Order: sequence, then structure tokens, then C-alpha cells
Amino acid sequence: MLNPSPSRIAAAVERSLARLGRDPSLVLQHLIALQQTFSFVPPAGIDRLVAALGVTRAQILAAIDFYAFLHLAPRGDYDILFSDNITDRMLGNGRLMTQLCQLLGMSPGSTRADGLVSVGLTSCTGMCDQAPAMLVNGLALTRLDDARIRRIAALVDTRVPLPHWPQAFFAVSNNVHRPGLLLSDLEPRDAGLAALRQQGPDAVLAEIERAGLRGRGGAGFTTALKWRFCREAAHPEKVVVCNADEGEPGTFKDRVLLTSYADLVFEGMTLCAGIIGAREGFLYLRGEYRYLLEHLEAVLQRRREQGLLGQGMADTGTDFDIRIHLGAGAYICGEESALIESLEGKRGVTRKRPPFPVTEGYLERPTVVNNVETFLAAARIAEHGGYWFRSEGTDRSAGSKILSVSGDCERPGIYEYPFGTSIARVLGDCGAQRTQAVQVSGAAGATLGVDEFQRVLAFEDLPTAGSFMVFDDSRDLMEMVRNFADFFVHESCGFCTPCRVGGKLLRDLVEKVAARKASRHDLDEMRRIADVMRRASHCGLGHTAPNHVLNTLDKFPQIYASRLASADHTPAFDLDAALAEARALTGRDDVGAHIAADVGC
Repeated sequence: MLNPSPSRIAAAVERSLARLGRDPSLVLQHLIALQQTFSFVPPAGIDRLVAALGVTRAQILAAIDFYAFLHLAPRGDYDILFSDNITDRMLGNGRLMTQLCQLLGMSPGSTRADGLVSVGLTSCTGMCDQAPAMLVNGLALTRLDDARIRRIAALVDTRVPLPHWPQAFFAVSNNVHRPGLLLSDLEPRDAGLAALRQQGPDAVLAEIERAGLRGRGGAGFTTALKWRFCREAAHPEKVVVCNADEGEPGTFKDRVLLTSYADLVFEGMTLCAGIIGAREGFLYLRGEYRYLLEHLEAVLQRRREQGLLGQGMADTGTDFDIRIHLGAGAYICGEESALIESLEGKRGVTRKRPPFPVTEGYLERPTVVNNVETFLAAARIAEHGGYWFRSEGTDRSAGSKILSVSGDCERPGIYEYPFGTSIARVLGDCGAQRTQAVQVSGAAGATLGVDEFQRVLAFEDLPTAGSFMVFDDSRDLMEMVRNFADFFVHESCGFCTPCRVGGKLLRDLVEKVAARKASRHDLDEMRRIADVMRRASHCGLGHTAPNHVLNTLDKFPQIYASRLASADHTPAFDLDAALAEARALTGRDDVGAHIAADVGC
């Protein structure tokens, strides 16, 4: 949409202010609303938000620059982004994007001259079990193939509004293949809240402690201890935050939980509020899951009408409600302190700790941040008790883990297993054959070879946030390494040099290997850069970004060795290649002139 009128921009800002309010911390939500309305954030809209919210222009421009789904320049009326996780690539997303662009008469990564359509790439959209996938104006489309691409091109060229596109295009399946301890019962009974009301917060917290529940987002901190620390913090205004910014490549379990188990997630948040004494709660929903917003708002409204949220919720005497905040395409916001910065309307840069969020989090208030799965588990524990939860798992890893399985297997989808389950068991259940590697816990996790398939999912062996990507022996694992290296360059927040620069240097060396121009010295340089990133980066993103390179160097050395040039050292820069375009433009034909013997100084 090009050049909206000043009156239209003013009306859009006023609608957003009327719906969301004028709290400065809501600036990101207002920017998202303008982006959705106009396909970019108009300068006049920025002016009005500066005046209405009392924030600076610099803060707004910094946010727009930081978040991938916000733009200062207009995108197309149809803004198409192909999911670019490695599992999408394995299923041909690149070929499909090229096909669509050819049909639309444009180049990938651009906006067509008439402003009708933009086509590009984005990080994993959480649809790996039904890939290839894309977003169109923020809405998810799944199971792309040649026929759908042709139909999409026709719909765009004839300007058919999105609500009139075939609804089958937008169908998102849950694909729950193995429900276990948590997922075998879909029925929301709010029995956990009944326990809170009848037994009191101390008793419910004791059950969660007895259960040994640890955070399911990856870090594995003891849930009861986190809640207790927050409860004991001096500040009287406590906050509960559910982290639904499921950005780790290959992960989609939280999408399923929010689709079919939202009541249990909200019940877990409400339990936490009753225990720590919070009045305010947030669900931070990743922008790629915006299609779930209407559903989740309806669940919240129903719970308010049932007296389970709001004033005197669940007859506990506590006033507590939950608001949904949307993310805008920033992987780093999955880290709890970066998420809190984003909730406050800022760039999602991680905070230095201490202080920790449980003592000084959202707006400097004590804040509990837990993952979607953690809150669901807390609700089940409050209903069934700590010993019920401990009936599965290991001594150090109680309960079960929900996995998002994708890649080379017959049955991609959701699988729930007791902690202590082997990689081999998961591979057998999902129908994987001739598997050469498994990537556990996303791009930042561990790459496993065949000799490690008897290792088990547990905090003491293979901790995981839930991603489980399978690669059979037809795959070139160098393509996985390249994809992850690109991902970390794109997703670095840019705050610290080791991650910002180190990630780019590592990516460049990976590309040098892929182009068969690298030497043994370059492999040593990869390890040196990775070591600096791990030791000196500001946060966990930089610490874990080199994992895929180090894992594959150690466990799959052949994918590097088979591509090395014969020389011990190879040039990092090809001057002739760099000058080729200039020579073509000027008509010169003097390749190698820069090394000629008679060149003067």
C-alpha cells in the first residue's frame, strides 16, 4: 500500500490508541498495528505515536530497525515470506519461491514495481511438520506444492482478498502422534485452581516443588524455586509472563499447546499468580503465530466470564488478568530478559544479570517468566499431585518432555515421552529410516551421529527445548550448517561484537568451505572464532551460536575434509573475481593485471 493519506494514518493511530491505550510500553504493539494496516510504518504514524505516547523518535526508529516484521518502506499489498528453516529447504522451499517469483514476474527478495506483492524469506515459522510453509500478511500457509504456488500467483495477480482465498491453504494441523502424561487428557477442568482455592498457595507450591518440575524452555531452572523467589521479593506488584515466542528452528510444540490446550496454559499462569500474588499477566505470542490471536483472546474472554480471570478470580480473592502481546520477528526475544525488554516496547536486547527477573523484571517489578509447556505442566501437577508427575522420568529429570519432530521421517509432529527416552526410540516411533544425524534442541542445540542414538532426553544427558530434526543419509549436512550459520547472523541482536562479528566471520568461513576454497587453516580459524564467541558473547545466543559448527567438525569431519582445497592456505579474497563486474562495465580485458611483473608502484 503506497502513500496512505494523512487522514487515514491519523484514523489508524486513533483506533490503535483507543484499543490499546497510551502506555509508553505499548509502543511495539502500536507499531505492529500500523504495519498490519499499511504494510509499513508511515512517518506520519511515527509522529503521532511520539506525541501520544511520550516516547522518542529514536526509540521508535530503533524498534523498527530491530524487529524483522516492521518496515519503514512499503511492502507489497501481499507480503509473502517463505519459511527458511533447513526442514523447509529440504522440502524445496527455494524452488517454490523461484517458481512463484517467475509466475509473478519479479525477483526473490523484492517488491514488484506495481507495489502489489513482496516475496522474501523469514526464519522458521513453526510449521516444520507441514512444510514447506509461508506467511502471507502474517498468516500461515502450509503444505506448499507446485499446484498451490500456481494458485497463489493467480490469486495475487487478480487481487483476491486474503479472506476469500481457499481456507484449506490456511489449515494448520496439530499432528499429535504420541500423547503422554500431559497431553493424554484434553479436558480443562480447572481442578488446579480448585486446589489453590481449597488448599491455599503454600500447599500447591509444595506439590510443584515435590514434582521436581523444571522449566521446559531449555534452561531447566526449578519452577517452584523461581516462583518462591518472586513471591518473596519485596516489591508488592508481581507479574506473570508466559513465553510463547517459540523461535528455535524446528520447534512447534507451543503452537499446538496454545491451539488445543490454551485453557490449561492460562490455568497454569493463574496458579502462578495466586501463589506469588500477581495481578498482571502477559502471554508473549510470537508474530508468526498471529493467526492464533483471535482464538486465544476468545479463550481469555470466556475464562473472564466464568470468573476464572479478573476481579476475585476463581474465588481466591486475587485480582488477576492476562493480556496478549505480539512479537515482531526476533529470535532473541525467546530469552527471558530480552522478552521483558520487548514487553516494555524496546529492542529485545538481553539484560545484564543480576538483577534477575524474579526480583526486577517487567517495569522493574518481580516477574516470573515461564514457557508455555511449563505452565501447562504446573496446572496438571496442581490437579494430580507431585508424585503423579514424578511417576515418569528420571531422578534428575521428572515427568515428560514434548517434542516437535520434523525432517526425514514418515510421521512428523508432536510426541510426548518420559524423560530418559532414547533418541533411537523416538526415531523408531516417527518412522525415520537410514538416519545419519539428529539435531536436538534447534540450531543452538546438539548434532548427534549414529553412535549417539542410545543417548537419552534428560537434563543430565540431552536437555532440549523440544526441537528434534531428523536427517537421513541422502542429506548433505553442510547444507544444515550453512542454514544455521545464516540464521545466527540474521538473528544476532548486534549488541556485542563477539556475536555480531563472530557470527559473520563464522558464516563466511562456512561458505568458503562450501565453495571448496578453504584450507585446514580455515577449520582451525573456525574453532578459534567459536571459542571467542562462547567465552565473550553477552548472552546465550552468542554462546550457543557456534554449536552446529563445532559439533559437525567433531562428529562429521568428512563434510569439511571432502571440500578442502589442496593448499595449506588459500586466499580469503579473489581480486580478479571482485573486479569482474567493473571490467565488464568498462569493457576492459586485463585479468591478472594486478599481479603483472611490470606494474609500477
